[in-house]
Amino acid sequence: MNGVRLPVLAGFAVLLAACSTSPKKASAPAAGKPVSDRAAQTAPATHGQRRSPYAPAQEDPAKRGNYVAGGLYAPGVKDSVPDYIPDVEAIPEPEVVHLPRSAVGNRSPYTVLGKRYTVMDEHRGYVEQGRASYYGNKFHGRRTSNQEVYDMYAFTAAHRSLPLPSFARVTNLDNGRSVIVRVNDRGPFHENRLIDLSYAAAVKLGFREAGTARVEVRALLPEDMNPSMVAAQTPGAAAAVVVATAASTRHGSRFDMQQNGKSMTADEFDGWMRARQIRIATGVPGKPDPVMNRAAQQAEPVPTAVAAPVAAAVVQMPQAVAAASPAANSGIELQVASFASMDNAERALQRLHGAGVAEARLMDAAVNGRRIWRLRVGPLPENAVAARVAQIANLGFGQPTRIRQ
Repeated sequence: MNGVRLPVLAGFAVLLAACSTSPKKASAPAAGKPVSDRAAQTAPATHGQRRSPYAPAQEDPAKRGNYVAGGLYAPGVKDSVPDYIPDVEAIPEPEVVHLPRSAVGNRSPYTVLGKRYTVMDEHRGYVEQGRASYYGNKFHGRRTSNQEVYDMYAFTAAHRSLPLPSFARVTNLDNGRSVIVRVNDRGPFHENRLIDLSYAAAVKLGFREAGTARVEVRALLPEDMNPSMVAAQTPGAAAAVVVATAASTRHGSRFDMQQNGKSMTADEFDGWMRARQIRIATGVPGKPDPVMNRAAQQAEPVPTAVAAPVAAAVVQMPQAVAAASPAANSGIELQVASFASMDNAERALQRLHGAGVAEARLMDAAVNGRRIWRLRVGPLPENAVAARVAQIANLGFGQPTRIRQ
């Protein structure tokens, strides 16, 4: 279990970490009983204006300071959790919104226990698998790295490199349970840990007793929560239109460097493309499968003009757009995806080139000691961006991220 706090000393943010073993169960609950109706009315609103039945945590002045050399907070004090198990179904998940980075907690690079870490300058498309742990009473009411108050009855998390604050979906790969968390802290700093979750998040994911779990962490932006994407996941009358519009941007259709908890092989990548009826060499959707074809026949008639121009636009891109100068020193770049496998990255690059996206290229980078390959398109002039975004999305890669040079 790990947590990090960022005290401000002489105007400088100093990174200090708190590490210990997994929380031990306490003999009695330290907090977390449902609050009175009056208290609940004053609790901050979260997703969909729902309010938690648990009073928001207040800072505990007794938990300030108490660091030792090397960056640990009170290493001699063991963490614990209450015997009381909260009603996590009554706790609303945080609403995913655009937020500015906190003034503290985002210093990059930073060093903890002699190891250097870098905060991501861009986290769209970030997906990683690893082990999650959680923290409880020891830190409840203590300031987090970005000076929020840690609340073990809210859905929050600590991560070494995601910006603060930000949002992520954490999925327990052993039971399929997931939760959206607000990332507002730094940690964990054990070699074999990826993320530290709040007590409530651990309960919701079902690993309170085990102490750790194998999870997937997926960064979220407001665009990822677009209602149209949710609607696109609903089978039925809209199936015929989904192929040409929203299907390429929904969660399951976007290419990520890992699927089902592991890196894709080249054959799996091809299978991923075939499953979505995509023939990237031409940009024309393949023959619809029988299930989707039956759904379309049962639906209300859809004018062919709805889907046909979208596919045609992929093939008939003006040559001037395809020939936009990659060597330009300014313009807009589009990040399409990130890959842990160079082979998969190169294959995706070939797919884009085959569809006429001449500006596509790969850039390698090191993120916390791991090498990744970023698939980008550009630089592009402003008037060419919308067409390229639509083309890339309809090729099955999802909505790319705009990066201004």
